[in-house]
Amino acid sequence: MRDLYIYYKVSERHADALELRLRIMQAELGALSGVYGEIKRRPDSRDGLQTWMEIYAGTGDDFDAALSDAERDAALSELIEGERRTEVFMDLSLCA
Repeated sequence: MRDLYIYYKVSERHADALELRLRIMQAELGALSGVYGEIKRRPDSRDGLQTWMEIYAGTGDDFDAALSDAERDAALSELIEGERRTEVFMDLSLCA
């Protein structure tokens, strides 16, 4: 199992709209996959941009395709600045 940490920038003017899309997307994705994501953000803004992070814990290999489809269907790219970057982490015991 892997944990996904996805981070990106969002303009303050798009923050409310993005939050709504993300919450709907995550609820639908959770119902489909059993993986319910979290949304976090840094407490500060810089030049009108906030840094947000989605966290999906305990994902399997099939989750990536479901997440990609959900992101596309939610049209998240319309509301973020730049790329969504994904970091993948595993428990130490699984890496040994």
